[in-house]
Amino acid sequence: MKKIMLPALAFMMLFSCQNDTTETNAPEASATLRRGCASQEVLAAQMKADPSLALRMNKIEEFTKNAMTNGRLVNGKIEIPVVVNVVYRTAAENISLAQIQSQIDVLNRDFNALNSDFNQVPTAFAGVKANVGISFVLQNVVRKATTATSFTTNDAMKRASTGIAPTTPTTVLNMWSCNLSGGVLGYAQFPGGASATDGVVMDNNAFGSTGTVTAPFNLGRTATHEVGHWLNLRHIWGDATCGSDLVSDTPTHNEPNYGVPAAGHRSTCTGTPLEMYMNYMDYTDDRGMFMFSNGQKARMAALFVSGGARRSFGI
Repeated sequence: MKKIMLPALAFMMLFSCQNDTTETNAPEASATLRRGCASQEVLAAQMKADPSLALRMNKIEEFTKNAMTNGRLVNGKIEIPVVVNVVYRTAAENISLAQIQSQIDVLNRDFNALNSDFNQVPTAFAGVKANVGISFVLQNVVRKATTATSFTTNDAMKRASTGIAPTTPTTVLNMWSCNLSGGVLGYAQFPGGASATDGVVMDNNAFGSTGTVTAPFNLGRTATHEVGHWLNLRHIWGDATCGSDLVSDTPTHNEPNYGVPAAGHRSTCTGTPLEMYMNYMDYTDDRGMFMFSNGQKARMAALFVSGGARRSFGI
């Protein structure tokens, strides 16, 4: 386990997860498809457009640390309404209600420890595996046809002129389904970003667990990962060699894991800790990720206490 370290700006990221055609040497890894991150360009654009973002996120981080230290808990059940915005050009991109509902179902299972693979968590991590206790309810589906063949990470799908503007983003989790270019699977905005762009974007081929989804990202775990970012979680390797994800009960990872590593896979960081590659905030294939930790749960819960960045979603 590692100490929490607060880097100056490393945690201030808008993450985008994407396919990468580079082959990996991870055991049982997919031959040509793996998760990756192209967040630096997005981060640079956000910071250039809004220099105050760093200050806002620093304040959120300080509040989060205090809320976790003081042991404050969420009052009542957190139930998050979801609006799914479908921006499509082809019939296949206009994903069905069944596919949309399958994603909501996956989120509810994964965030409430009801996923069937939760019992696969290794014994070494049995004491820290968490039932986060956050539920998601589909409130509405909004659809809009487009002539655009694809979208990038510039948030065009979130604007009324080129896509669908978010529905009351201070009280509703907006998710966008569209055709993302460059192999991008999805990206999320952290707490502290602009309300007009708040939410999670998903490629239609990684949205849910039925319909147009394609392996190895066909179990809805890309959205679980991205909603984790929306709820203030960092990548488990801290986006740096042996970096910190600001959570105390996740082992230090030297880098992201791809595919599905062999059991007993260890980090090359100090102490060669057993890696929690099955954590939703790693980059393993959908079938290889199936847990959050108690520390991650506490970090997410801190958003909903009085004064928290997402308190408007709380009960």
